[in-house]
Amino acid sequence: MSVTANSLPTGVQVVQNLPWRWGVQGKIFIIGGLGFMFDAWDVTLNGALIPLIMKEWGLDRSTAALMGTSNLIGMALGAFVWGTVADRIGRKKAFTWTLLIFSLFTVAGSLAPNFELFALFRFIAGFGLGGCIPVDYALVGEFTPTKQRGKVMTAMDGWWPVGAALSFFVSAMVMTVFGNWRLILLSMVLPAILVFFVRLHVPESPLFLIRKGQDEEARKVIDDLVLRTGTPKVEYTLPSSNEVPRLSAGSIGEQLAGIWKFSWKITAVSWALFFTILLVYYLALTWMPSILQQAGMAANTSLFMTAIMAAVGLVGVIAAVAIERVGRKWILGVTGPLSGFILVLVAWSLGTPSTAIVWLLVFGFVVQICIPVLYAYVSELYPTELRGSGFGWASTISRVGAGFGPVLFALYWPVIGLANLFLIATGLVLLAVIFMAIAAPETAHQELE
Repeated sequence: MSVTANSLPTGVQVVQNLPWRWGVQGKIFIIGGLGFMFDAWDVTLNGALIPLIMKEWGLDRSTAALMGTSNLIGMALGAFVWGTVADRIGRKKAFTWTLLIFSLFTVAGSLAPNFELFALFRFIAGFGLGGCIPVDYALVGEFTPTKQRGKVMTAMDGWWPVGAALSFFVSAMVMTVFGNWRLILLSMVLPAILVFFVRLHVPESPLFLIRKGQDEEARKVIDDLVLRTGTPKVEYTLPSSNEVPRLSAGSIGEQLAGIWKFSWKITAVSWALFFTILLVYYLALTWMPSILQQAGMAANTSLFMTAIMAAVGLVGVIAAVAIERVGRKWILGVTGPLSGFILVLVAWSLGTPSTAIVWLLVFGFVVQICIPVLYAYVSELYPTELRGSGFGWASTISRVGAGFGPVLFALYWPVIGLANLFLIATGLVLLAVIFMAIAAPETAHQELE
């Protein structure tokens, strides 16, 4: 009995049904995760640098915060642009160039003679690194077997607290030993350059190759994956190029029209959740070293304490596996507002440093339960053809909010007080989760479209 082409699996199905091997897909997960780690490292570095550049150039708090704003706005722009670039030049090339641009302009930032140039270089470095999240997620997801994809993509979030913790730990060590904030930037570039060269050996995504009509190259990658995972060879077909989804969904207008036309409620909920929950997190990362120093803690100690807060978040990511058993909405509804209120408790207890540190560690744990669930939930709210653009735009909105939020925070901190500012941020999160409860469905245990 002959086997017809229609009865054969596609090359995409072959890749998605391969067994997981740490020496094959695991390497791509680690290399992609390192890019995600550097994204976290760079974002949290703003919090370490702000009090240092204030002293270097005699800046007030709100002016220094513009450095973080320029960096995050660059990341927001990069997240959109690099998704489209990756569709044109390939996941692998985009995967590599994002980190190279980041490294070059981070070095330039370490040599900047004034604040204006420093902020510009931080913007361009952010633009390069901003492409890591969408490109890394796409590349890792396209090589990960279907059965393991949920766990692997959730585990990608574990690289964030690792990067955040390293950022503050390395900053504290450099300042302790050398006392020079410019070396903090250079210390991040060295491992980033090593990852750049490692990335040169990552195979191109077969999905991208198929989409570009490079069937022979796609078959080489797929056959190599089959061989290296120890799977028996099977015959397969390749889908037509227009059947393979792109990383980006088209122009800005097409993306926005698509996600709002699909459901204005789901898109509004996604943007509200990303904006408010990540605003709380970025406020903590940006201002916690300055808050602790103003409360009387030594600069190096404040960096170490913020690093421990971020490291505790890794335990929260591990705890987030409960999302398969408990509804996404329920977890977000509890951990979102709770993480904000814990920061209020931190502000109230600054007069007793030991108590403030305890609440800070609790915050690091709770917020990192919330964020992986947020990522999973929003990506599941959209159908396949809109999932990339829906998640990407929600992420971009969070970066814009995180960019301008710390500046407003700095302006109003002396006016209405630290605890009241955190209370306002908590109130925004509470409004967002109430809106979610009313307007968005639960996605746990539901089959994705």
